[in-house]
Amino acid sequence: MEHELSPLLETVVIICIVGISISIFILLYRVLKGPTNPDRAVALDTIGINLMALAGLLAIFLVTTQFNDVILLIGILLFIGTIAIAKFLEKGVIIDRDHN
Repeated sequence: MEHELSPLLETVVIICIVGISISIFILLYRVLKGPTNPDRAVALDTIGINLMALAGLLAIFLVTTQFNDVILLIGILLFIGTIAIAKFLEKGVIIDRDHN
């Protein structure tokens, strides 16, 4: 059985996809220009959240549940990446080595 989106929902999803895409490009500028490293870290984290939103919108647009795993995977990788970046910004290294 083939499902179709209503014209209103299709239009709203397309508008949201365009808005999130514009947001990602603005965040890419913030990642490249700074001004500080914590600003870059927050922008990278927000780009990941926007990618999760794009995957969810794409799942709605294509009327499928196959993107749910992708959204969870992006979330897990974002969490690990955010912890690594925070540790790097705090200590200057990600992996502590014991030099005995």
